[in-house]
Amino acid sequence: MRATTIFNRLLDLQGVWVTKVKFEPRRVVVTVALKRRRLVCPKCSYSTPHRESKQHHDSVWRHVDLGIWRLEVRARLRRLRCPEHGAHVQGVPFARDGARFTRDFEDLVAWLVTKMDRTSVCRLVRIDWETVGRIIKRVGDELLPADRLSDLFEISIDEVAWRKGHHYLTLIGDHRRSCVVWGTTGKGAAAADRFFAELDPETTAPSSSPPLQHPEPPQPHKQAKPPADQHAEQPVGERAAKLTAVSMDMTGGYAKSVREHAPQATIVIDNYHVVQLATKALDEVRREHWNELRRAGNGDAAKAFKDARWSLLKNPEDLTDQQAATLAAFHTAGGKVPRAWTLKEMTRAIFAPDLTVAAVEQLIDRLLSRLSRSRLDPFVRVGRTIRKHREGILAARRLNLSNARAESLNNKVKLLVRRAYGFHSAHAALALILLACGPVTLTLPHEHRFA
Repeated sequence: MRATTIFNRLLDLQGVWVTKVKFEPRRVVVTVALKRRRLVCPKCSYSTPHRESKQHHDSVWRHVDLGIWRLEVRARLRRLRCPEHGAHVQGVPFARDGARFTRDFEDLVAWLVTKMDRTSVCRLVRIDWETVGRIIKRVGDELLPADRLSDLFEISIDEVAWRKGHHYLTLIGDHRRSCVVWGTTGKGAAAADRFFAELDPETTAPSSSPPLQHPEPPQPHKQAKPPADQHAEQPVGERAAKLTAVSMDMTGGYAKSVREHAPQATIVIDNYHVVQLATKALDEVRREHWNELRRAGNGDAAKAFKDARWSLLKNPEDLTDQQAATLAAFHTAGGKVPRAWTLKEMTRAIFAPDLTVAAVEQLIDRLLSRLSRSRLDPFVRVGRTIRKHREGILAARRLNLSNARAESLNNKVKLLVRRAYGFHSAHAALALILLACGPVTLTLPHEHRFA
């Protein structure tokens, strides 16, 4: 069997046949010719039988390695003139626009980078760090559905740190598809506003400060018009009007943006963050008591109390025998720390899975009464926060929605950031996040060949 026939079956490149195979030191060079006679624009579907000019050199693409050998694909292409994009080298079916790698190679790299750190990927496939980032962007731009924001009904909004120093990304998740559909840099109302601006680009918010204009001369014979209402309601976009529920934490910025752009959507406060508030308040009371012991000169008691931290903060069902005995000793001694622990457990109890919405509503009212009379400043603040977001907390139970999926995706995002040993830009981090956590199905070359 001829070498060209063997490589034609071995590579299985779409739309070409192998015309020449050359073995060089540490690499194999395969020359191919395109089967189709019409020239296709690499940026759109425009095709034409007429060429603009012919290349005087071969175009080269890197393919999946053949064992320890680098494999290069070469072809002599022609140029065409697209009515929309101008003069370009014709597109090839086995590589993406602007890529120096075949689709199989880039699909392999994209799959690897979601499972491994970039340094290992670079060493395995023998490319540099910047090239991996460009491959991620090309694959993501092609595979991310353009209509992923079209049918959103129940979404989550949450922020995740992609770098130390308060550098955050705001991620929008779809509850029904359990994936991240959109992201941007920053957090708060400004980040949410950018999402709604992309969700409904035709609906633009009025400018907060109108442009300066030259004053007109006074006209005494005309009655002055009343000033326009500066607080007129902003029209709701077509896609934003489909939103029925938006889950979030108790950060004020996101809720403000949702009320402005999607007032019909129910704001759902994740129960996990409510319990987290109570746990942090308990830890604040614990630290305050520890400092009081230290200031009183009781160093041994302060050290023993500090070592018993997890006896207070862990859930009772997760305590070891020693931690349970320590907790029982705290309750026997009495004081503000056991009272704070009891309030934390009361907060956890209102989110038991077997309770009805009516029962949760009654428990919240009782909890708010206890928190306001607790004489513990951290828990008084917790009560004010719960009272402010009471309707959103009840909506979470009524709609059976939470940010659990968003939190699980955040853990995956943190793993990606930690495994990559950080990113130099937010756009690089966001591209990898959408590739790994977005509505994208990554397949290896052999999977879509022999599926």
